[in-house]
Amino acid sequence: MATTLYRDTGAPLIGLIEDIKTGRVALPDIQRPFVWSSSKVRDLFDSMYRGYPIGTLMLWETGAEVGTRQIGFGETEKAPQLLIVDGQQRLTSLYAVLSGSLVLTKAFESKRIKIAFHPMSETFEVADAAIERDTEYVPDITALWSDGYRATAREFLRRLREARDWPLTQAEEDALDDRINRVHDLRDFRFQIVELSSSTDEEQVAEIFVRTNSEGVSLNQADFILTLMSVHWEKGRRELEAFSRAAIDPSITGATPKNPFITPSPDQMLRVSVALAFRRARLQHVYSVLRGKDLDTGVVSAERRTGQFEKLAEAQDRVLDLSNWHEYLKCLQSAGYRSRKMISSENALLFSYALWLVGRTDFDLDLSTLRTVIARWFFMAHTTGRYTSSPESALEFDLSRLAALPTGDGGAFIAELDRLIAANFTQDYWEISLPNRLDTSAARSPVLFAYLAALNLLDAEVLFSNVRVRDLLDPEVNAPRAVERHHLFPKAFLARKEIKGTQKTNAIANMAFLDWSENAKISDSDPAEYLPVMADGIPADRLARQVKHHALPVGWEQLEYQDFLEKRRLLISRVIRDAFGSLSKKGSFAPATPSDLIASGEGQTVEFKSTARLNLHTQAADPKMEHVILKTICGFLNAEGGSLFIGVDDSGNRVGIGPDIATLGSKANVDGYELMLRQLFETGLSASTAATVRIAFEGSGDSTICVVAVSASGKPVFTRSPKGQPGTPGSEFWVRMGNQTRQLHGEEMVQYQAEHWG
Repeated sequence: MATTLYRDTGAPLIGLIEDIKTGRVALPDIQRPFVWSSSKVRDLFDSMYRGYPIGTLMLWETGAEVGTRQIGFGETEKAPQLLIVDGQQRLTSLYAVLSGSLVLTKAFESKRIKIAFHPMSETFEVADAAIERDTEYVPDITALWSDGYRATAREFLRRLREARDWPLTQAEEDALDDRINRVHDLRDFRFQIVELSSSTDEEQVAEIFVRTNSEGVSLNQADFILTLMSVHWEKGRRELEAFSRAAIDPSITGATPKNPFITPSPDQMLRVSVALAFRRARLQHVYSVLRGKDLDTGVVSAERRTGQFEKLAEAQDRVLDLSNWHEYLKCLQSAGYRSRKMISSENALLFSYALWLVGRTDFDLDLSTLRTVIARWFFMAHTTGRYTSSPESALEFDLSRLAALPTGDGGAFIAELDRLIAANFTQDYWEISLPNRLDTSAARSPVLFAYLAALNLLDAEVLFSNVRVRDLLDPEVNAPRAVERHHLFPKAFLARKEIKGTQKTNAIANMAFLDWSENAKISDSDPAEYLPVMADGIPADRLARQVKHHALPVGWEQLEYQDFLEKRRLLISRVIRDAFGSLSKKGSFAPATPSDLIASGEGQTVEFKSTARLNLHTQAADPKMEHVILKTICGFLNAEGGSLFIGVDDSGNRVGIGPDIATLGSKANVDGYELMLRQLFETGLSASTAATVRIAFEGSGDSTICVVAVSASGKPVFTRSPKGQPGTPGSEFWVRMGNQTRQLHGEEMVQYQAEHWG
């Protein structure tokens, strides 16, 4: 028989309110910006008054012993025995109204929620100035739960008598008084409660929550830890919330976290703290750790819990240190990024901050050195979408690589990050993957932002102008319309050639920075006509520099539109590559060799397979093994590209492809092996791979391995189902996420394609 994880119980509202006041039940949301509208609070009271069900509350035993003190508060705060998992907004509303407590607005202003009651119509309203003057209302029902609530009822009746032109009958007064008493008696409204035992882990709680929540809302893992902090370390949670508030509240002056890149939330900063404290990104494990649970035995220990929170507290101090925060943000500026308008992945920003802190804390790197290496890292991570798909897996991989390095060896830290950067920024990435990714009209594409950052790094000028691009992208500059990019081939001109649709006309490769007044001169002219006019009077050396920075092909104005786009995408990629090279002291950045990639281990862009055909268990050729290869190639094509090493085992050892080649019979040589792979890709994938997949061999004899370099595809690619298995051709969509290849279905697949290819 399955173990019961909960028990059904109930409690009156006043009992819950008292438990919250005494600290037995934790209500973290009373300290956070209140998200419900006052009208929703009004409706809640109306439903209770009419006896309608208002949902079940879900509480979770914390496992904290009675009298346990909170960390960081000395003897002043006790740890609660119960958490509110489901129903926080309802209880926050009721607690605020019944107790008269203030709540925070989204603008971080304190306010009272005032609900008025109209006894004659038995309706509730949100109190305003007019209602407060109206004698037919009890203007603030909070007074009905004070010790002298009867005086409030008498005062209402007195005011009503004085305002009426005719007297109230005794029956009317009794009816009105009875209705006011019914509001007072809501304090005894009994809630149905599902109380989860302390042995229930966070994944089970999340599953129970989703299954019982009629709105199908999922619990956020970061919220789990914030809730746990409110039990054992409320001070730490308040510090996170104060940091986030200071980043947005205009009334706070002096040194603050305010910056042009991000408005951080408590859970985001918590993620950074967890990464620094435990070198973990998967928060489901961290929740158990912070409860004091041994991950092997499941035993909960108060001593272990205290130690873990002390570790988190030390890390959080570093994360919220304003000097660290603003020094890190200089890395983004050094990478060419200017504002949040150029940031498409906040995960890349936050996780790069975690690595900055690791470099500063564990490897004692000076600020100047750290700034250059993290600038390179952020540029790569943001451009390639490293922390977009399966971000936790990607960060844990990066943290694990750094954890294996000797503490204090700053050179090893830099070398490891640069090795991972080179594993992503391969030659094929610059020449094929990036140009393919630039084939989009998406206004918030990370590769577009990489190009804008490159123009900043190169100190580029606006085309046909002496204005600097960096000045236009500066968040402090508000020149009207100046930052807009405009069409090199005007839309009206393209329309005359029957080229229509925003995806075609607004392609990244058709857009360039132009001074607005200069763009007005272009109008809808043929580029061959307006170019001589625009270039007239510009010194030859300046024009040549602008042509290079803006990636204009030779004779671009006379090219066919599609030819122009293809050539310019390749040139834009080279501009980005050259600008990225400027972030290295060497002035360039060498792509990784196969040995470097193998040494970097499996990850987002690297995968190892011992064989492509041979089943090592049956020692025979197996179509299922071939399909595994197809899935990997498909996953790389649909992500940012990557390298598949065949003849390398999971540990990175070169086992060679000799046994695999032997399965080819009369064609048992490397040429036959390459032909086999080419035929597999052509028949097993929905798109030709001639331009996106390169096959090479490294080593000799038994140590020969096959290196399959895959570039990102410019469109979705599907695999065909393996022989002997059900499915239709082109029915499987695979994506590389972290160090895994995942199949996406339905809405998730559609959403990924929309975001990835724009």
